Amino acid sequence: MLKKEILQDNSDVTSNSKELEILKKHFSQCFDKEGNFISHKMEEIVGESGLKLSSESYSLNWLGKSYARLLANEAPHTLIKEDKSHNTKAQNKKSQNLLIKGDNLEVLKHLSNAYSESIKMIYIDPPYNTGSDGFVYNDDRKFTSEELSRLAGVDIEEARRILAFTQSKANSHSAWLTFMYPRLYVARELLKEDGVIFISIDDNEQAQLKLLCDEVFGEENFVANIVRNTNSSKNQSLFVSVSHEYCLIYTKNMETLKLKHTNKKWAVPKNNVDEYVKKVKQLQKEGLSNEEITEELKTLTKYPRFIDFTNYWYFDDRGLYRKDNLGGVKDGNMEPLFNPITKKIDPVPPGGYRYNKEKLTKLSNENRIHFHADGSLPTIKRYLHENMNQRPKSIMSDDQRPDYTLLQEFNIPFDNPKQLSFMQRILSIEDKDDIILDFFAGSGTTAHAVMQLNAEDGGERKFITVQIAEPTDEKSEAYKAGYKTIFEITKARIEKASQKIKEENPDFKGDLGFKIYETTPLWDGYLDDIATLEDETRLFDGSSLNDEELETLLTTYKLHDGIALSEALQEVKLDEYKAYLAKETLYCVHSGFSTQALKTLIEKLDSDATFEPSRIILFGYNFSTKHQRELDEALSSYANKKLIELDLIVRY
Repeated sequence: MLKKEILQDNSDVTSNSKELEILKKHFSQCFDKEGNFISHKMEEIVGESGLKLSSESYSLNWLGKSYARLLANEAPHTLIKEDKSHNTKAQNKKSQNLLIKGDNLEVLKHLSNAYSESIKMIYIDPPYNTGSDGFVYNDDRKFTSEELSRLAGVDIEEARRILAFTQSKANSHSAWLTFMYPRLYVARELLKEDGVIFISIDDNEQAQLKLLCDEVFGEENFVANIVRNTNSSKNQSLFVSVSHEYCLIYTKNMETLKLKHTNKKWAVPKNNVDEYVKKVKQLQKEGLSNEEITEELKTLTKYPRFIDFTNYWYFDDRGLYRKDNLGGVKDGNMEPLFNPITKKIDPVPPGGYRYNKEKLTKLSNENRIHFHADGSLPTIKRYLHENMNQRPKSIMSDDQRPDYTLLQEFNIPFDNPKQLSFMQRILSIEDKDDIILDFFAGSGTTAHAVMQLNAEDGGERKFITVQIAEPTDEKSEAYKAGYKTIFEITKARIEKASQKIKEENPDFKGDLGFKIYETTPLWDGYLDDIATLEDETRLFDGSSLNDEELETLLTTYKLHDGIALSEALQEVKLDEYKAYLAKETLYCVHSGFSTQALKTLIEKLDSDATFEPSRIILFGYNFSTKHQRELDEALSSYANKKLIELDLIVRY
């Protein structure tokens, strides 16, 4: 029953190891006893299904691609630490929202077990690699040419070129792709089968990102490319004033997404509706006639921010409306309608009316039909207040001014924040209890949008946001305002947004808190030592860890074992020894485990029907070989007696 694990051992990592595991599981006959892949056997298998393996295909390649694959499959080089002083505050204690400080690739890897196939929507706004955004490839991993050649499967010369490139702080397309590939690769594993990812980008890397996403998510899982009018212009251009960005949308599995939305198509609120209605009321106050207001509205909807209201140019006592066809059907109602304006019978649409005589009479009596004085066909009125949602459009416009004003109110200087209205719009597409992930958190707009939307529609969405502690420029307004890192800005924005939402929505009882965690380096000597478990050669002494360090270890273990960060560990007393339980896993990381503690454990297994761990994790440095053997023998006897599965795992 006793098993030993070296949790951080990367010695056997190979690029695309997950894909290889899947191949070996389902096509074991295509591998020889040394583990080499036999391609002609695969050709025989797929050939029976009428498929052909092509030696030529369209693909994206760059210097560093093999290295990027290696990074995607490496185990994390850090631990996850809890910010207890923040998390124990009343508003945050039970919160399921998360803000995590650290390199997002490390964080994504830590999340990959506990949140695998759990995330419904990912939104990211990665560096655009424009030069002005300060992106450079920064890598602190240390490989020799020989190690990289072996691990990445490239020759020595290419390994040398890759190492030179990764250590030069480059910002080339290759550097950007090497940075993005492993992050998207791991993020895909977190998505549900019908999950979607939205990625903001501009012209500089849009073409490369599209090809990269085709490779990571599959070309067949491309949903759309939204063009976003940003209401700003890059006037330094000599030729074209660029005032747009893009947002690429991919799903993990298009067939699953289609199946879910067969009878529930995507719908989002119309954009800037309050501002449009306000404009109409202003025109009415100015005393303009209905016809004059209609002409003004036709001009107004030529502006990008009011494009959602094209054709909503008319109004009556019930409100704003657009005209829609009453005909356009086959074998419809051919009975003509009386026009109260001309006092004549109107012509019948080709194919007839789509409603019967009784329905048409009712609509006419309720003033829901727009009649014309020029003999045009009558139309039905579609009122704005009855049609506030629409299919998301591939061209969207958002005014950045409210977002700058909001950050000024928060006293948070931040360049180019994402628009809150845009974020709320895309978040409203999916269910109200989804988990939303943003691993380039920036100013914290995604977290703000989640809380704001929940307050407006009663949703229970949760956010996970990740931001590295990137230093702010000492000459920047943010630095002068006291924000030494971007992470500090993210945290402050979420806290201030939470407070503002609470003040504006006093009856809202939803989650306005968030927990904070951060990546922290492994202890000195740990990585150098874990390749061997022999006491006499051990340099790192885990038994010297203090309580805070052991709690960090527990948090990391918990995530590794598939237990969400928001799920609390339950303290279990075994005589004088303190253990921790989460789901079906009992953790014993402290020293001092005694014979009496073992007896208490066996008694608890016998007497407490709610205490049914399926595995027990020991921190090997705090359990001597003798204690491990005694515990193993006792639990093995107990398991045989009770006929239960109970694993004992020793970790280093």
